[in-house]
Amino acid sequence: MEVFALVGPLYRRVQRRIELDATQGVSVGVRAVLDLLRENGPMTVPQMGRAQSLSRQFVQRMVNDATERMLVESIPNPAHQRSSLIRLTDDGHTAITAVTAREHALLRQTGGDLTDTDVTACVRVLSRMLELFDDVDAPNTEPPC
Repeated sequence: MEVFALVGPLYRRVQRRIELDATQGVSVGVRAVLDLLRENGPMTVPQMGRAQSLSRQFVQRMVNDATERMLVESIPNPAHQRSSLIRLTDDGHTAITAVTAREHALLRQTGGDLTDTDVTACVRVLSRMLELFDDVDAPNTEPPC
């Protein structure tokens, strides 16, 4: 329970920091879409929703926002005519690269006595915890404000 007591506030603080430091109009939601597309290549909105445990409607709003900013674009989906693929534009790739570079620079300030082994162990534990709760995915819920 101590992990949850730390992870929740940490997540909300990081989310607020991203919003405060937002460049090129990239909100937390749009940032998540851009990062997902950078990591996985073109995806449908439902695929993105499932990957992030978010509602399709919320992801669609983030995609619409990113499209208005010309950070993503729709392309035909050879596997499904009615569900377009969304992919990064060059501007989108530039934006997510700048955002993550800024985030990495901020996170490097953590420093202290944390080792690569510490970070690896933390990622392993959190990944296991995430897997433990796979069965309670609620894709129809909106993220907290």
